[in-house]
Amino acid sequence: MSDPHETIRWGHHALELEIALGEHGAPRLTRIGAPGDKSATPRLGAPLPLVEVTTADLGRHWSGRHLVDTVLGGRLRHRTHRASRDGDWHVLAIELHAPESGLTAEAVYRSPDGLPVLRAEVVLRNEGPRTLHLESVASLVAGCLTGAGPAALDSADLLWAENEWFAECRWHRQPLRVSSPERSGRFHTTSGRSTRVVAGQGVWSSCGHLPMGGLTDRESGRTWLWQIEHNGGGWRWECGVRDDTAYAALYGPTDADHGWRHPLEPGAEFRTVPVALAYGADGGPDGAFAALTAYRRATRRPHTDHHRLPVVFNDYMNCLMGNPTTAKLLPLVDAAAAAGAEYFVIDAGWYADEDENWWETVGAWEPSASRFPGPDGIHEVLDRIRERGMVPGLWLEPEAVGVAGPVAGSLPEEAFFRRDGRRVEEGGGRYHLDLRHPAARAHLDGVVDRLVGEWGVGYLKLDHNTDPGSGTSAHPGEVPAAGLLGHNRAQLDWLDGILDRHPDLVIENCASGGMRMDHALLSRLQLQSTSDQQDLLLYPPIAAAAPTAVTPEQGAVWAYPLPEDSPDEVALTMTNALLGRVHLSGRLTELAPPARDLVHEAVAVYKSIRADLPQALPAWPLGLPAWEDPWIALALHTPATTYVTAWRRHGTDAVRELDLPHLLGAEVRAEVLYPAAGRATTAWHPDTAVLTLTLPAAPSAVLLRLTEEPSEGS
Repeated sequence: MSDPHETIRWGHHALELEIALGEHGAPRLTRIGAPGDKSATPRLGAPLPLVEVTTADLGRHWSGRHLVDTVLGGRLRHRTHRASRDGDWHVLAIELHAPESGLTAEAVYRSPDGLPVLRAEVVLRNEGPRTLHLESVASLVAGCLTGAGPAALDSADLLWAENEWFAECRWHRQPLRVSSPERSGRFHTTSGRSTRVVAGQGVWSSCGHLPMGGLTDRESGRTWLWQIEHNGGGWRWECGVRDDTAYAALYGPTDADHGWRHPLEPGAEFRTVPVALAYGADGGPDGAFAALTAYRRATRRPHTDHHRLPVVFNDYMNCLMGNPTTAKLLPLVDAAAAAGAEYFVIDAGWYADEDENWWETVGAWEPSASRFPGPDGIHEVLDRIRERGMVPGLWLEPEAVGVAGPVAGSLPEEAFFRRDGRRVEEGGGRYHLDLRHPAARAHLDGVVDRLVGEWGVGYLKLDHNTDPGSGTSAHPGEVPAAGLLGHNRAQLDWLDGILDRHPDLVIENCASGGMRMDHALLSRLQLQSTSDQQDLLLYPPIAAAAPTAVTPEQGAVWAYPLPEDSPDEVALTMTNALLGRVHLSGRLTELAPPARDLVHEAVAVYKSIRADLPQALPAWPLGLPAWEDPWIALALHTPATTYVTAWRRHGTDAVRELDLPHLLGAEVRAEVLYPAAGRATTAWHPDTAVLTLTLPAAPSAVLLRLTEEPSEGS
């Protein structure tokens, strides 16, 4: 039995948490923040339990939209805990037990040394005699995110990001009191029935919303950001008020949102999806996003692409648009090489004959004879790519199988998504593979090993353009959401297997642009398609906000100049990509010489700065961009250098003041990197850390480099 006065204190110099143990109550997180941070004082009341669980027969003490205040969570008692080190990681595992049901929960917390980020997951084990039918399990419950009392809650703002096809990464900010109003007057109440809930749906992890959220104090700037590291739409977070403080609870799939249930049989184990919580002590969201960026780098699979940042040409956007042929591709290969591209990717269409309904026949991934009619077929183009010094790449939509294609009839029924014993058809002619089935996985392994091992393809763009809904039922009694979770986990295992066999292969994550923008996939894959947006003037808010969801060196941004674009428009579309990953496209062969020179200049500038990007941290000198903002700015800074991209899309105001507080008091030299012939002018104000920027034309954009000048006597 725990000492009722015992407190677990755990962490390191950047993050510390305190967990109160009690003989007659569930352990609870009473403090989290930086050591010595007075704004993160321990809570003496009764915040939420460490673990919240609902089952078919045991729900919540207090009904409402929330999934906290659970009966089982309140019954879990401390059994043991252990702190350890795993390389650079601090690890704390706390084992809890509910004797009445036999449920054991192990809350596992991990934090990288020196980073104010907590990674959490929960492992449930059934030590009782009967099956427990799980309906929700929180991966992390943090019940002490603000100080106690109305003032702290009144100054708290919720953060969330809406994420739509062609309009990704649109962050919003709203007072917490909008969704969790103060209800006390003459009579005090601490627990309402409302809470802010954001949940994903279906197969796409980020369709509708990014699997992220946050809470920031508009007075102090103290900020929490969280992400759910799950590659499917079965996730949920809620943020509200309990016991006069704000809380956040992070989940994978739940019954309330996704119809998820999981029978935990005696002796069985269930592990939740991992989540992360990042902390910024001041300065608003920028500091927390910087911490989250460093955490993402620390938790992804190592790959040389993260440091090399090669320029990729892809033939799709504002170019061939899924209609490649040998005759069209060969001139583009030469133009891309001349522009400085290092990879050349043949996008959709290469596998389908020109008179074929490729949507319904996809899945075999064999090259089209009519599109590549020469004796060497598609290899004529692949060889030309290599001859021009580039690495060839191909587009795949691996989980999709056309209903009229040969693969639809060659694989067993169990290899596809099914519900009520029937295959699920979506998108007007597509089946979806269930990667838990060995035949589905063997088929895709054979495709990848042929393209990479035999054809010499060094880059795969993995796309996913249909959402088959709630999931799949592989066997009687399995609910679709549980089958989807199994498929999601099998997909990650399949990707790990590909990269184990082909460690130099570069894989891009795409799903109708950014509909699968999540850290579960990005911890394995090298690049993320940020959007399918074709309008160069609508891309800036997406490009500027992309580092909120993905590290800059993984965020692929289209740069697709068109022959009819003005010089300022050509420079703007190229500038869109210069603080991310350049995905060059557009009809390069039709550009006039001045436009072609601007493209070549941009690629050369990118190559001169890209070595800095994998260490740089993001900031937003004008705040996180709104969709209609006339001016937008993104900064990436290293200890020695700050890069700033600024866009003026429309409006009559040619001057903006950019806040760069990390340079306060420094003497700074600002230089225009791109376009060199632009008319941008700057003035630096060290006492306020403000850069005054003038862009005379609208639309236009500029890339700046700011370097600190040595002080006198240094």
